[in-house]
Amino acid sequence: MIKTGDIIENPIKQKKEPMTISNFSASTIGWVAIVTGVSAILAVIFLALMATVNMSFGKVNDVFNAIIGISSAVLAGMLFAEHHAKSPLMSQIALTLAVVGAIFTIVGSVLIIYGFTDFILAGWYTGVGYALIGLWLMAFCYSMQGGDALPHNMIIFGLVVGAFMAVGLIGISGIFTGIDSMESMPWYLYIAFFGYLGTYILYPIWTIGLGRNILLK
Repeated sequence: MIKTGDIIENPIKQKKEPMTISNFSASTIGWVAIVTGVSAILAVIFLALMATVNMSFGKVNDVFNAIIGISSAVLAGMLFAEHHAKSPLMSQIALTLAVVGAIFTIVGSVLIIYGFTDFILAGWYTGVGYALIGLWLMAFCYSMQGGDALPHNMIIFGLVVGAFMAVGLIGISGIFTGIDSMESMPWYLYIAFFGYLGTYILYPIWTIGLGRNILLK
């Protein structure tokens, strides 16, 4: 069983080989990972405030949704050298998925902030974006297996997190059919919302753990 405590504490207890960082410093990558996780936490906070205090907080949540996507793509780019060293072809495909995912999250935020669609249709775009980022995460963690760059628990947990996020791909159907209300939504599209659990709850645990792992080496 994977414990979140293991993910946070392993960086202190284990001596690992430094990652291939290319032109970026370890501290820069570590802080980008942490910022990505904090952005997801803030997105959840403002979503809760929207539901309990005032709907205007929803726009702040939408902004952070895009920030999660953008910072994730930046993080994927910073980790590309390490990924490419382990799996040249997969790393290129995965980085492309992360960048396209970031674009989808930006589109989703723009759609709802400027009133082009309601939150349901915009949410499909954002959810699909997170799903593509989840695929990047799975590919990255899969390639890290058998090496010393990351703790084993972090790699396995990353695969689980990415799989949860990838559930959002079901939302592609909602985009193509233009579904923008709960009343017209088929039952299987409800499953796509589970992808947000991966992004909002599990993903920040992994990214903050990654950041600490890198910074404490």
